Amino acid sequence: MAVYNRIYCPVCKKEHNVYNDNLKVIPCTRCHEAVIVKGQNNYFIEYYVDGRRKREKISSSKSLAETVLKKRLVEIAENKHLDVKKEEKIKFEDFADEYLELHSKVNNKSWQTFDLKNIIILKRFFSGRYLHEITPRLIEQFKAERAKTVMPATINRSLACLKSMYNKAIAWKRFAGPNPVREVKLYKENNQRLRFLEKEEIGRLLVHCDGFLRPLVIVALNTGMRLGELRQLKWRDVDYKREIIYLRDTKNGEAREIPMNEYVKNAFVAIPKSPDSQYVFCKHKGGSFGDIRKTFWTALKKSGIVGFHFHDLRHTFVTRKVREGHDYKRIMAITGHKTFAVFQRYNNPTEEDVKAVVMANPPRKVVG
Repeated sequence: MAVYNRIYCPVCKKEHNVYNDNLKVIPCTRCHEAVIVKGQNNYFIEYYVDGRRKREKISSSKSLAETVLKKRLVEIAENKHLDVKKEEKIKFEDFADEYLELHSKVNNKSWQTFDLKNIIILKRFFSGRYLHEITPRLIEQFKAERAKTVMPATINRSLACLKSMYNKAIAWKRFAGPNPVREVKLYKENNQRLRFLEKEEIGRLLVHCDGFLRPLVIVALNTGMRLGELRQLKWRDVDYKREIIYLRDTKNGEAREIPMNEYVKNAFVAIPKSPDSQYVFCKHKGGSFGDIRKTFWTALKKSGIVGFHFHDLRHTFVTRKVREGHDYKRIMAITGHKTFAVFQRYNNPTEEDVKAVVMANPPRKVVG
């Protein structure tokens, strides 16, 4: 329980919480400049409810902050604290279902692929607890438990989902405290994956792609389309006359056109059309196909290809086009990348690529 003054470094703007009013100057922990305490009156109060820390901004008056803190302590002792009464009514699993219905299904096109799967995982660990009972320490326990079986990036996606849930709970007035995920550090990720297929690997993979998977992989390799875009592709969007694929429903919300080469056209021709379906790649009953990870993994295993994901077919397309000497902006227009920084993650020259630049034009022998 405390009253403290929050001050800011004039150089780097880092905030510091000062509990001792006798201090006149403190060193900034970020830029190491001297920060003058006097004159910065910005008082907060700090207290705990059910083991969870609460902080409130009060005013420039320390005496007022002390009065409010005493009032909060009385409310807690009498079980009249408004935040507690509000939070105790909401179980985590109940709000998770509410979040899924009112936010994920409405705003996220890939809610089944991402939010639904993450919420199922989060429910297994946090169900039975009220929202206010989930603390940063408990979330760290969740991280540690998941780290035994999954990669850091997978854990980060679950934490991002949990953070979004609490943000919505706060915005919808369903939770009054600070977002507990904000105090949890995410794992560091290496987003620059170097995996793509060489020509020989492509041949091996296609040999083991059966049924709908073969044309699906061929189209992905020759267009750079995302799996979600392939899943939603309809026959009306395939224009054989102009040799164009129209993408209306994309990740960034902007429609784009993709040229078709002979491999893509032949792949489309080979797909048997279902009279009950508008989708190019569909199930037997006509609906768009769902999770293909098991089918694709089986083809990879038979091909002897390791460390590869379906999305890496998009990496492969970009790498091949860059190697062929095509302009970056034209490739980005096809793939739908909005920024060059993101595009660069898909374009990683190998050791052989770098050597080829030098060996193509070896330096002339210098005679001394």
